[in-house]
Amino acid sequence: MTTYGLQIPNFTYGVPDEAMFDEVVARATAAEESGYSSVWVMDHFYQLPALGGESNPMLEAYTLLGALAVATSRVQLGTLVTGVTYRNPAMLAKIITTLDVISKGRAVLGIGAAWHDIEHEALGFA
Repeated sequence: MTTYGLQIPNFTYGVPDEAMFDEVVARATAAEESGYSSVWVMDHFYQLPALGGESNPMLEAYTLLGALAVATSRVQLGTLVTGVTYRNPAMLAKIITTLDVISKGRAVLGIGAAWHDIEHEALGFA
């Protein structure tokens, strides 16, 4: 059986900043209502150049996923993908297990290389 997931690669939908979260929730709930099996967000602190300007708003991935867990009931929730160097491993494990509790078992963990040098330099991860 083929399943589909919604990736939310940015949060700039032509709405004012104060409406941004409501727009993301609307898209996630619409995906769930349309039969999508998962919703994914990026784990970046700055927008990727191919998707927008560095100053574009980027919501923190796990805070957003916790909110989406409350707004949805069926879709799996995760990041595409979590930067392995962005968080202490024990803290990341706690974040993911907390999301799994909030979402009633719908959290998915994906880990990647965290290649975006601008974020490492700006946030002192380098």
